[in-house]
Amino acid sequence: MKSGRIVLIVVIALIVLLGGCTYNAYNGLVKGDQNVKNAWSNVETNYQRRTDLYNSVIKVVEGSANFEKSTLKEVIEARSKATSITVDINDPKTLQAYEQAQSQFQGSFGKLLAVAESYPDLKTTQAFRDFQTQIEGTENRIGIARRDFNTSVNDYNLRVRTFPGNIFAGMFGFKTKEYFQAKPGSENPPDIKFDIK
Repeated sequence: MKSGRIVLIVVIALIVLLGGCTYNAYNGLVKGDQNVKNAWSNVETNYQRRTDLYNSVIKVVEGSANFEKSTLKEVIEARSKATSITVDINDPKTLQAYEQAQSQFQGSFGKLLAVAESYPDLKTTQAFRDFQTQIEGTENRIGIARRDFNTSVNDYNLRVRTFPGNIFAGMFGFKTKEYFQAKPGSENPPDIKFDIK
């Protein structure tokens, strides 16, 4: 009789222990997944800030009657494309498409700024000067948000791929996520010159 009780106690202890491990592993995976989603949301928030800043300066540029309309049109089209892509952080292709559209937007805006140097009235407007100051801070925020996103993805992927988390990740359908990757050539700074006096 005593050995039956001991076996029952051991079985119950194992069930409680296994249940606790499953509980902790599952909740850790959910928490990691939510951290990745939150970090990506911060990246998108900073991209939106940049878009909003660009929208403001585009209005200033549109007000300059002599400004080259083709360059402005290119920026407006790139902005439209960059804001129309929806990202699924579980699908690396949408993440890449989004980042490519953002890069095209940033590149076309670089051309707009280069052309703007030829228009002294535009360069001296307060809104244009404010934009130049704010865009630097925004680009820094985007860089930090991307880094934080990759840190969250790394933490999550470690949970998904290491033992015993990999067992529970497989049981509950958690998969690794893709890191943010800059496009090739992005290590080279853009060739934008400001000639403001």
